[in-house]
Amino acid sequence: MDILRLATAGSVDDGKSTLIGRLLYDTKTVFADQIAAVERVSQERGEERVNLALLTDGLRAEREQGITIDVAYRYFATARRKFIIADTPGHIQYTRNMVTGASTADLALVLVDARKGILEQSRRHAFLATLLQVPHLVLVVNKMDLVDYSQEVFDQIHEEFTAFAAKLRIPDLTVIPVSALNGDNVVSRSENMPWYDGTSLLHHLENVHIASDRNLIDVRFPVQYVIRPQSDDWHDYRGYAGQVAGGVLRKGDDVIVLPSGFTSRIAVIETADGEIEAAYPPMSVTVRLEDDIDVSRGDMICRPNNQPNVTQDIDAMVCWMDEKAQLRPGAKYAIKHTTRTARTIVKDLAYRLDVNSLHRDETAQALQLNEIGRVVLRSTQPLMADEYGRNRATGGFILIDEGTNRTVAAGMITDAG
Repeated sequence: MDILRLATAGSVDDGKSTLIGRLLYDTKTVFADQIAAVERVSQERGEERVNLALLTDGLRAEREQGITIDVAYRYFATARRKFIIADTPGHIQYTRNMVTGASTADLALVLVDARKGILEQSRRHAFLATLLQVPHLVLVVNKMDLVDYSQEVFDQIHEEFTAFAAKLRIPDLTVIPVSALNGDNVVSRSENMPWYDGTSLLHHLENVHIASDRNLIDVRFPVQYVIRPQSDDWHDYRGYAGQVAGGVLRKGDDVIVLPSGFTSRIAVIETADGEIEAAYPPMSVTVRLEDDIDVSRGDMICRPNNQPNVTQDIDAMVCWMDEKAQLRPGAKYAIKHTTRTARTIVKDLAYRLDVNSLHRDETAQALQLNEIGRVVLRSTQPLMADEYGRNRATGGFILIDEGTNRTVAAGMITDAG
């Protein structure tokens, strides 16, 4: 079975955790002791029914405040497909956590409260999902039971969001009305909304087509670790371990190592289970070459006639994640790109983007917490980079404050070189 990676998104109190709890509960993928624990906590809090959100909100602070703070990952499977769910926070101060959860997603669920409609955070998360190149987006209009399952309310929200989505690049948009609390249209179709002729949420998740965003054409193998055993029995062994970030590596292929430019041929591809003939994303393997050449952590193995851009200058969209400092031109950070870490300086802030109107403010002098903008960076070492739309792994990076070691920004490369 294939795996669908999905992330929840939306404003606070839209019911993301409850929806995931309902999916887990109704698909019978929750252990009896977990249900018992949730029932006990729900009773202790004086709630009238079982609070399914507690199945994902595991931190004590989350349970006390009734909010999601950190990204919670849950796993379940049906007869058709396996699922990895990232339950992300709705609070604006935790937008950075949402970016983390959605960065590897195949599908994003953007929830809205039927009573409140489309809010700023709904638009922000929808925009971030498109910025992160999530190929499928589902607008889930939740809490339909609180508006008497009104078709008029649903149509109004549908129309408003569709108008906003027209400004974004959303390859696939689906809108589904649900009540996570009661289970309407979550696992099975609801009789309370006869006017809705679409599928249930689970049916859509089971059948949505996953066209892998892992580029199978451009060979990209960032070297994470050089394996050189200090043993007489392994005296001549030299392997390069890492995760395939693009393309298909095959035994006997001609390759080039960047940034040095040395060329060789793949002698052996190995996994923990032994030798294999080919490796593809997202496999973690060890590659051995026919020639003893200088290869270090942070280097990249690729095809001689299909190389990424080797550059020290990149244009990128960044989401600023630090509440204590601002991003300003001239600021210096560490940049982590694939397996390479270097120092970088912000040469220019081209504009700040308004997530509501998508207006570009070219007069902006800085980016504050959760703001998004386009920047120009120059690194001290060459980066082997692709545009993010072509390859997530080689097109994404993070910025780190060297003084505090905090991750302060996530970036998507729009132009390398």
